[in-house]
Amino acid sequence: MKFDIEYVEKLAKVLAENELTEISLEDGEQAITLRKEVVVAPAAIAPAAVPQAAQAPAAPAPSASEPAKKGTPITSPMVGTFYSAPSPDAKPFVEVGQTIAQGDVVCIVEAMKLMNEIEAEISGKIVEICVKDGQPVEFGQVLMYVE
Repeated sequence: MKFDIEYVEKLAKVLAENELTEISLEDGEQAITLRKEVVVAPAAIAPAAVPQAAQAPAAPAPSASEPAKKGTPITSPMVGTFYSAPSPDAKPFVEVGQTIAQGDVVCIVEAMKLMNEIEAEISGKIVEICVKDGQPVEFGQVLMYVE
């Protein structure tokens, strides 16, 4: 099956009409994922974002409602549940004061029963972890700060 533009547009319409946030299809060697960015605006209804292909990841922006903190924020790239460790009985990926390198896994965000490892985009020292284990997180929410 070849994914032509009409087919992708039909998938985008299904995504929008059924209030879905993601559709993924695979056919042999071809795969396509459409995601709708969920924007939470206080006391206002935000327009739905245009679905985008998974091959073009967007850099998440820090939440505007978060106060300015010391260091660079690591934000959640999706809506889900924050986990600080790979399993309930394992030690956390990172702790305050720990030095990390770019590419190190710092936490997991579970979304739709998928465990998504969140990697550090910068190297530095963890100065604050802003969410608790098992807490729901929003797209763009600050998870931790790195100095």
